[in-house]
Amino acid sequence: MRHHPPPMRYDPQLIVERDDDIYPPSDDSLLLIGSLDIRPGERVLEIGCGSGIVSMHCALNGAAVTCGDVNRRAVELTRRNLALNSLEATVVETDVYSGVEGRFDTIVFNLPYLPVEEEGGLALAWSGGADGLGPLPALIAGAPAHLLPGGRLVVVVSSLMCQDALASLLGGLAVRVLSELPLFFERLSVLEISL
Repeated sequence: MRHHPPPMRYDPQLIVERDDDIYPPSDDSLLLIGSLDIRPGERVLEIGCGSGIVSMHCALNGAAVTCGDVNRRAVELTRRNLALNSLEATVVETDVYSGVEGRFDTIVFNLPYLPVEEEGGLALAWSGGADGLGPLPALIAGAPAHLLPGGRLVVVVSSLMCQDALASLLGGLAVRVLSELPLFFERLSVLEISL
């Protein structure tokens, strides 16, 4: 049984440089940070690290962090932000698991979850395709090869995703809602998925 330490708290003192082509820390980022209960020494993988804000909080809480993004500029920005805050993590360029080695206790992904099909650098941060699931099927399919025993996935999903497709994908998996955030036009949920 997993011991649940208190969830992390957002630290506004962290230095976070921005890049117009990289998804900035937003409501969903802060929701995810406040939902994660990370233990010192926990092996954490963050896919889609963007500015590095979630990975920096995991490192701040004592985790051994590997993170990556499909966008090379996001990889560079995350490395810069880690250095500015004297934090350490392994940062790789990766499309879901393509550039990742090793196994982890927790795999985190603030998914591109909007049901739109847009091209281009920044659009990769929100364009989840016609059903909004984006890379979630690939994340789940590859998880057994990248999770340690008892490991988990933690993802952000949106009420704007195709709910039938999401329910079908998650059917048969153990899913726990860690937190929710109702916004004007959607509801965000942070899900913990155990395989």
